[in-house]
Amino acid sequence: MTVEIDQSRFENLAFDVHDDGVWVVTLNRPTKRNALDLATIDELVDFFATAPRAGVKAVVLAGSGDHFCAGLDLIEHHDADRSPADFMHVCLRWHEAFNKMEYGGVPVIAALQGAVVGGGLELASSAHIRVMDQSTYFGLPEGQRGLFTGGGATIRVADLVGKARMIDMMLTGRVYQGQEAVDLGLAQYIVEGSSMDKAMDLACRAAQNLPLTNFAICSAISHMQNMSAFDAAYSEAVVAGVVNTQPAARERLAAFADKTAARVRPNS
Repeated sequence: MTVEIDQSRFENLAFDVHDDGVWVVTLNRPTKRNALDLATIDELVDFFATAPRAGVKAVVLAGSGDHFCAGLDLIEHHDADRSPADFMHVCLRWHEAFNKMEYGGVPVIAALQGAVVGGGLELASSAHIRVMDQSTYFGLPEGQRGLFTGGGATIRVADLVGKARMIDMMLTGRVYQGQEAVDLGLAQYIVEGSSMDKAMDLACRAAQNLPLTNFAICSAISHMQNMSAFDAAYSEAVVAGVVNTQPAARERLAAFADKTAARVRPNS
C-alpha cells in the first residue's frame, strides 16, 4: 500500500518532487552550514523510513547555500550539555537515519558542495552515489574538537578510504578535495559546474529502473558486505532468484531478445 509523505511536517528539510519519481531533498539550515541538529536527524529518519512506501524512485540529497553539511550542530551539543547516555542515544538516532538511507532500497545520490565534514561526511557516505563540485572539501575534524565520530564514520568512511587514511584525517585535520578525493573514493564524480545537475541526471537514470531491482542494488549489496563470503553467496542467489524472475522484467527481457533494447557501448 502506498503511503503519502506529509511535507508540512518538515521544517529543516525542503522538497522538490518531480513527475518521474525523483525527489530532491535539501538540508535547509544554510545559516548553520546545514549542521545536523537532532530535529534534522529526526526528519531524515521520518523521510527515509517512509520513502520506499511512498513511490519515491530516487532521491537527490543536497544542502542549501554554499555548503552540503558541516556536521554535528556543535552549538546545540554544547548548550545541551548531554550526559554520556544522552549522547549515546543521539548517536543511535543518527545511525537509524543513515541506515535507512543506505539499506532502505531507494537510490540516494548526494549533490555535494562546500563543506562535507564530520557528520556531514558521515551523511554523505550513507548515500549510494556522491557527486562533488570544485568547491567541495572533505574532513573529519573531530580530533581537533575533542570529539569522536558517532554517526558511522568508523564503518562507512573507513570503508571508502581505508582505516589508515581515516585515522590520519581525524588526528591531523587533513582535508581532501578535487580529483584526489575522487581517487580515494570519497565521491564517484567530480564536475566543473553544478553537482546538482549531474546528480539529477544520475537520479533520473536510476528512477527508470524497476523498483525491485533498485531495492536489491541499494539494500542487498550493503547487507551482503556484512556477511561472510559463504553466507553472502547464498543470499545473492536468493535475491537474484526473486529479482530476476519478477514479472515486470519480462518486457525488458523481451526487448533484449528481439534486439530492440539499448546495448552496452563503450564511452565515446
